[in-house]
Amino acid sequence: MLSEWPNMKPLKAVLLDVDGTLIDSNDAHAQAWLEAFERCGYRTTFEQVRELIGKGGDKLIPEVTRLPADSEEGKRVSKERSVIFDRSYLPQLRAFPQAEALLQRLHDSGLQLVVASSAKSAELRPLLDLCNAWPLVSHQTSSDDAAHSKPDPDIIQVALRKAQCAPSEALMLGDTPYDVEAAAKAGVRAVALRSGGHPDAALSRAVAIYDDVADLLACFDSSPFMSV
Repeated sequence: MLSEWPNMKPLKAVLLDVDGTLIDSNDAHAQAWLEAFERCGYRTTFEQVRELIGKGGDKLIPEVTRLPADSEEGKRVSKERSVIFDRSYLPQLRAFPQAEALLQRLHDSGLQLVVASSAKSAELRPLLDLCNAWPLVSHQTSSDDAAHSKPDPDIIQVALRKAQCAPSEALMLGDTPYDVEAAAKAGVRAVALRSGGHPDAALSRAVAIYDDVADLLACFDSSPFMSV
């Protein structure tokens, strides 16, 4: 209830991450990146790439290869990853249990749902289809709408403009420290999920942490989302 979250103002919008939050896809993304790097001649490990999932390619490619993401070689790696992901991993993905039910509960609470993802716009549609999100989502924001991906605040700021609300009137729901950091830089509080595979210490700047969407739904009445 609102009294349990004294620094929260009445909410108007929820800014939604997708990968690792609504869809069980972080390992798949990491594997697709790993294969793309290897095919393009760059050595890395699954663990190194997995730790960076949640950032966009503009961050991930330079951190792994030191290549500028907008260089011809950087674009080649990114294109290879997209092909691998779409062909080999996207068909296997599933939404986390209760993802659709949580979105419905948020929507029924009068909150505007705005996607704020570091994924490319073309990848968002099939991912959102997996949890039947389209009838409930008001706007979507992707890495295509911003100069810099998370943990920079650009995507969050675009999402706020689309929602026409102030930072204090929104909550970010995400699964990585990059979601939490990007939200904080934009003045937005974040609720974090452990489903992305990050420890609580890495998510400690969130106002609350839950195991996954099912856990959040079960605890919804005492969650920060009830400050409506």
